[in-house]
Amino acid sequence: MRLMAILGTTLLFSVGKASVSYAQEQGTQPAASETASAKDSPSSKTDGATEANGVRKTSQGTRTGLVGRFLRDQREIWTSPARLRFSDTEWLVPLSGITAGLFVTDRDFSKHLSQNPTTISHYKTLSNAGVAALVGGAGGMWVIGHVGHSEHWSETGFLAGEAALNSLVAVETFKYSLRRERPYQGDGSGAFFQSGGTSFPSEHAAAAWSVAGVIAHEYPGPFIKIMAYGLASLVSVSRVKAHQHFPSDVVVGSVIGNLVAQDIYSRHHDFDFGGGEWRSVSAIAREFEPCGFAGLRPWTRRECMRQLSEAEGKLTGEESNEAQKLVDALRREFRPESEATGDGNDRGTVRVESIYSRTEHISGMPLTDGYTFAQSQINDFGRPYGQGWSTVNGFSAYTTRGPWVAYVRAEEQSAPSIPAYSLTTRQTIQQVDQFPQLPPGTPQPSVAQYSLLDAYVGLMVSNYQVSFGKQSLSWGPGEGGSMTLSNNSPPINMFRINRTTPLKLPSFLGWLGPMRTEFFFGQLMGQVFLVNPSGFVGQFGQSLSPQPFIHGQKISFKPTPNFEFGFFRTTIYGGPGYPLTFHTLIRSLFTTGNENTGGSSKPGNRTAGMDLIYRLPGLRKWLTFYADGYADDQFSPVAYADRSAWRAGLYFSHFPQVHKLDLRVEGVYTDNLLGGNIGHGFYYSNGTWRSGYTNNGNLIGSWIGREGQGAQAWSNYWFGARNRLQFYFRHQKVSQEFIPGGGSLTDAGVRTDYSLRSNLSLSVSVQHQRWLIPVIQPNAARNVTASFGIVFEPQKIFRSSQSDAVFVPPAKAGRP
Repeated sequence: MRLMAILGTTLLFSVGKASVSYAQEQGTQPAASETASAKDSPSSKTDGATEANGVRKTSQGTRTGLVGRFLRDQREIWTSPARLRFSDTEWLVPLSGITAGLFVTDRDFSKHLSQNPTTISHYKTLSNAGVAALVGGAGGMWVIGHVGHSEHWSETGFLAGEAALNSLVAVETFKYSLRRERPYQGDGSGAFFQSGGTSFPSEHAAAAWSVAGVIAHEYPGPFIKIMAYGLASLVSVSRVKAHQHFPSDVVVGSVIGNLVAQDIYSRHHDFDFGGGEWRSVSAIAREFEPCGFAGLRPWTRRECMRQLSEAEGKLTGEESNEAQKLVDALRREFRPESEATGDGNDRGTVRVESIYSRTEHISGMPLTDGYTFAQSQINDFGRPYGQGWSTVNGFSAYTTRGPWVAYVRAEEQSAPSIPAYSLTTRQTIQQVDQFPQLPPGTPQPSVAQYSLLDAYVGLMVSNYQVSFGKQSLSWGPGEGGSMTLSNNSPPINMFRINRTTPLKLPSFLGWLGPMRTEFFFGQLMGQVFLVNPSGFVGQFGQSLSPQPFIHGQKISFKPTPNFEFGFFRTTIYGGPGYPLTFHTLIRSLFTTGNENTGGSSKPGNRTAGMDLIYRLPGLRKWLTFYADGYADDQFSPVAYADRSAWRAGLYFSHFPQVHKLDLRVEGVYTDNLLGGNIGHGFYYSNGTWRSGYTNNGNLIGSWIGREGQGAQAWSNYWFGARNRLQFYFRHQKVSQEFIPGGGSLTDAGVRTDYSLRSNLSLSVSVQHQRWLIPVIQPNAARNVTASFGIVFEPQKIFRSSQSDAVFVPPAKAGRP
């Protein structure tokens, strides 16, 4: 509670300061006596030296000196929290999260720094020299400008000193109020309210960033900005390396210094001298190329609407009637967003997106262990199933207010029990999965549970969505499921930063075309075994505590409208014996080396991937090729194509004379020679994290499993934008070098989706499946799955605005 009070007080001050500066940036002016420039006030045309010394005249002609100006600055600073607005949560929430995370990792980070007295002394000297260079440089500019009659130089030096003085008053007040111990004091934990504690925040960082902020905006060229901010960053880092401050100390000090500089510059700069505009993040990087990325899904509803607008703009009247009908259907779906007012009067949205139900029956025994053998049902968000009746009843809803969004997709799920494997089968599982124990010979009980699939809150900051909660992601093109991140497992509870609209790269990087990026950091469920420096940890029936974490990064480019490619990686780290600290997180993100199984400095279970989508020349309107690669403990599938697993496909959007018919075929494999040379079942497994690349027992990547080959095909005949008849086929072969005797699975089915009216649709499917895995049973097994689903989409919108909730098509209530 004490830590939260400290964090809240500091951030309230910082965000309040940002709020005032943002208001000034948008044109909200303070009192005229405080803001009138020399060109506006008829009585303020004094000489440059007088202005540079901060002596002004009020509108009544009364001269005000340095003391009066300083007192007004302090009043603006300390009363800024009273002018907070709801929109300030755009900065408060991310800043709170970053600062809170630093507080948690401060002690461990400092302990991993060099303890060499000579090194510490060098960094301390470097930090002092950096501050002296910035402050001395600002003072020198004032002197030279005063002597040489350069008003711009004089103003720069004076405002830099003014910003430094005001920030130091604020910082020193916090320092002696909060009394945090420095890293070398006490037990090194950075305790607050201790006698002699003066660590939080850092005055060196505040002074450096105050001066740098003013200089960089008085002279906004790239070289000056790099020099000023680079020197300020050097000061901040050096204070940590010198054991004078914790990371949170310098971050908060830097934020305070930069915000005070922003306030001083915005209120006192004479724009006759030029200089740069102090822009908000929302004013930066607004350029984007209007195109969608198929390799990063799901899209937000706002992004879907943007792409719809682009599609409408490209309709020339020569397109087929089916294309126009599809656009019309999408226009109806996104009518609430298109009707949102653009006058900034956002009253928010509350919408029940869908209410759905699915009932299915499986006659015959299905396969449920995709990590070891195969799965009868795939890419279904890890929903339970078994022989007999299974049901899914749920709803999805979202609410928005300004930049905020909250989304929920909740379900009631039920499924029958699953019989226990035989002793021989369980011994095989223990052997190929390298478990320390024999799996229990007890059946899995029936399931009757409530489950949150997607459930998160998000905040839009410019064109980036920052969200936290359970979220489903798909990194890869096509319908068969990404090799790295698919909907085969339940959504992961994560913190996520997503560039929702493409960004056009500047200058010489423009040839790469628009770009999208995504980062997430989450925690897995259902991991049971790992090996740490002490040996095996875990037992069946009990999940590890704490559960391992997973983080991932992806960047995608679209050089032409016909070509898209992306690179990505994920890392599993953490669990008993592998604490998550700032130091270990950085190691898992950037270390390229590795260590033996169970090593104390193991960087994590790392994967790398790439994907591409290409519309083939001469056939661009109807044929697309795509591919998705996966490498385990390699830099990239591109560099090690022969050591990677691959999925590739062709999509025929229509056929000559049969425009309503499409076809998609995909092939996938994980049984290349690398797996055999290192160990069979190599992909998706790991010697340290023995539960493998799974979440709650389901593969996070492709359904093909750890060593196999497979193919899929889908063909749809479209009666309308939402009505279709689909035939589909899947075949999977499990390598006999991995599982004794190997195995195979083949299924084929038919599905129809039909809309009774615009907000009510039905889905019916029937599937026949045959599988043979001798280690489970010697003879082939068959099952038939029949499924019926209904989706109701309420049309009532309580209030309308643009939404940054994800768009989940109605068919997603059933199996994708």
